[in-house]
Formats: sequence, structure tokens, C-alpha cells
Amino acid sequence: MPAPNFDVIASLAKRRGFVFPSSEIYGGMAGFWDYGPLGVELKNNVKTAWWRHMVQLRDDVVGIDAAIIMNPRVWEASGHVVGFSDPMVDCRSCKLRFREDDLKGKPSEIACPNCGNRGTLTEARQFNLMFATHVGPVAESSSVAYLRPETAQAMFVQFDNVATSMRRKLPFGIAQMGRSFRNEITPGNFIFRLREFEQMEMEFFVHPRDEDEWFGRWVETRHRWWTDVLGIDADRLRLRPHEANELSHYSKQTTDIEYEYPIGWSELEGVADRTDFDLRAHAAGSGKRLEIFDEATGEHVVPYVIEPAMGVDRAVLTVLVDGYAEEKLAKETRVVLRIRPDLAPVKAAVLPLLRNRPELVERARRLTTDLKHVVAAMYDDTASIGKLYRRQDEIGTPFCVTVDPESLDDGAATIRERDSMTQERVSLDLIPQRVADLVAGRSAWEGVRRE
Repeated sequence: MPAPNFDVIASLAKRRGFVFPSSEIYGGMAGFWDYGPLGVELKNNVKTAWWRHMVQLRDDVVGIDAAIIMNPRVWEASGHVVGFSDPMVDCRSCKLRFREDDLKGKPSEIACPNCGNRGTLTEARQFNLMFATHVGPVAESSSVAYLRPETAQAMFVQFDNVATSMRRKLPFGIAQMGRSFRNEITPGNFIFRLREFEQMEMEFFVHPRDEDEWFGRWVETRHRWWTDVLGIDADRLRLRPHEANELSHYSKQTTDIEYEYPIGWSELEGVADRTDFDLRAHAAGSGKRLEIFDEATGEHVVPYVIEPAMGVDRAVLTVLVDGYAEEKLAKETRVVLRIRPDLAPVKAAVLPLLRNRPELVERARRLTTDLKHVVAAMYDDTASIGKLYRRQDEIGTPFCVTVDPESLDDGAATIRERDSMTQERVSLDLIPQRVADLVAGRSAWEGVRRE
């Protein structure tokens, strides 16, 4: 089925506890969203998958967790204070502001996208995207600092400390996850473009002679992660190399991994060849030599950097969009979130067939406790079994375990699989391990009966 529009996903996200508008009771605030009970679990699962494959399963990448606010000289040296901006267009009539690259045509020739008036759009001017703040008791020019607009710069300024303390040799990488802040002109499309967001970036330091080889390897590795680890539909992914006129000032070559969203193809992750721009800029700004000794050549070199960078929030949105499906059944339409079991906020839901049978409820709750020791599990008896199944389908729960009156006699319960809706009968004592194996993909599904 075609990708659902963002309104459908936003409605599901709020109704089922994935994402809520921030400070909604006060009218909300554009570009800011809060993750609910299920959303924070999904978000953490995405982050865990990235950290495991980017850091823990590799010998050549280590991680850091840097402060959000750094010495403002960092942003001066990196060029953000002067150059981190977007071209902005204002409407003289309705007073709204637009990104120039969102307009289809020259401002002087088109109507305002909001009010429709012609000749009211100003020429584009640069608008710095950094949030300024003050550090210390007095708000004055000397106390100005910035909320970081990206996590990358901390990895450059900590390059020498990491290389020395961890005894690193080229090639090696530094990875980080964390919040960033950008005063976006036009945040929108649900959590697609935010003013407060979370990034996952890695700076991979290589000898300059090896930059092309490693750039190609990281583009391939990161593309494969989306399909093999997050389970994103390969037909909705593509690689798009940047044209020369759209490259960032620090980039020699960049390739975007794009996804076909309801609004069209757009960036999901970027892999950039930043050359030695950042290390040389910070060496000049700080007076500190940012080099490393290359044993293969016997020389001190300023490494080149290959940077895979992505946003956590956009990854969560992609998982929701890609997994959403509507399935026609005999008497209803089933909404199901087909996401990988290891990403699902809830791995197993225990559902008693009859909630007015105390002994049945007690056995179901005991099973839930057992399951929680091995997977993320929940208990629910707030509706009929059919409605409970649909609720779990909609939040992506891969397995439901129904405890029925027969369970008290045969000591078994029914495991129902989300996508096929087939079921199998398993001993209560074996269910926790069986579900854990299924979630981890260690055993095949053997369901024999469709509901």
C-alpha cells in the first residue's frame, strides 16, 4: 500500500501513546514534540540498534557523550556563527516566514503560499539557525553561548583526547548520540522537521589517501543498516549523490540515503566526506595541533573525516510510516504496525480471555511477570479479546499470549503472531523462552491456526 500521510501517522501516534504535541494544554509550540510511553520505547530501541551496530559490534569506533553547551569559540571556528543559516523570505502582507528552498519560483514572481497575494514576498536574506543563550548570572555579550546545532563538533574538539586515551590508530571513529537545537524557519510535517531533535552521528578519521575507499564503504554500510537492521522497505530507499552546487562548504562529496515519504523523497541519513576541514579549523582556532601519527607511513597527518549522520526522530517517523498497513478482513479493516519485533515497544501482551475469572487473571499476571524478565511485556484485560488483539496490532506488538479456561487444565496458552494472525499452543512454563527466541529470531514461527 502507498505510504500513509503524516496526519494518519500523527493521529495513531497520539491515540496510542507514541508522540504528543509538547505543552499541548497551553496550545503547543511549533517544532517541539514529546514522546509518550510507547514512543520512548520505540525511540530507545532505534538508538540501541544504531549504537550496537555502529559502536559495540565494531573494533574501530568508540563513543562519547559531550555537553550540549560548549565554549562559543567552537562555533566561531567551525563557521556556524557566521555561516549556519538558511535563506529566509517574509510576506509583507500576512507576516509569515518561509524557507526560500520551499518556494517554487523566485520570490518576486510568485504568490505568497499562505495568503495568495502577489508582490508581497521579500528577497531572501540569511537567518542564523542557532539558539543563543547566556551562561552565568548576568546576561551580557561576554556571556553569550549557543545550544549546539549538531553533535559533530564535540567529536572534532575531543579528537586528540580520544585518540590518546584509547590508543587509537587510523582509521578509527568517534560516535555520539544526543540532542541538538536548530531554530528552523518552517518546522512541520509532524516530527519530520523539528527545532529540538536528537542526532546519531559518527566521525570516521582516515588517512587522506583512503578517503574515497572509506566513503564508499560507509555509504554501503549505512544503506544496508536501514534494510537489514531496521527492516525498512528497500523499494522506498534510494541513494542520491549531491550535485557540486549543493555540497556543504566543508564537503568534498556527500551521498544522502533518501526515503519515499508521503511528501516525496527526502533525506533520511547523509554520508559526507568532510576532508580535513574541521580538524584544521579547530587547530587554527585553538592553537592545538590536531594530528595523529600514522605508523604505516611514519608521518604525522591531519586525518580526513567520513561522517554518517542521521536524526533519531526522523528514523522513528520512518519506522512508523514504513510499518503502517491497513488490511481488509471479513467484517473490518485491521490497522497493523508491521515493525521488527526487536524494535516494537511491547514484544508480548498477555491477555486473559475472561477477566471475571480471578484464577485466570492471576495466572495471566504471573505469566506477564515471567515474560518481563526476558522481553518488554504488558498485561491487558480492558476490552474483549478481539479489541485487545486490534489494539496490540496497532502498536506493533508482535506476539499476544491468550490465557483461557483450558490453560488451568492443560497448563498451556495460545501465542498469536501479529502479521499472519496464526496461533500455536505452548506450555505456560515454556512461553517466556519461546517468545524471547521468536523476538530474537532464533527459532521459526510454527503457528498452525489463523484466527
